[in-house]
Amino acid sequence: MTCEHLNNLTVENLISKAAYPVFRCEECIKINSRWVHLRICQTCGKMLCCNSSKHQHARRHYEATNHAVVSSAELGEQWLWCFADEQGKDY
Repeated sequence: MTCEHLNNLTVENLISKAAYPVFRCEECIKINSRWVHLRICQTCGKMLCCNSSKHQHARRHYEATNHAVVSSAELGEQWLWCFADEQGKDY
């Protein structure tokens, strides 16, 4: 199965982690919580915590908005994940 969400993204149109001066989960900050790893929504650019984090804000954001694709905000990682199709790809 091919994921159209992932196929529509290229290195040229990705929201890059280089655009962020501070790395933090926007939602965890609001509730004074911690995160494990960070993800960047490739639709709106929100930086949110991963599924390994207590509150799973990136997944919850997808469920609330249908913004399907996130990228890893972790340094040294270059991959995308589509929540809708449960597929990933490196870039």
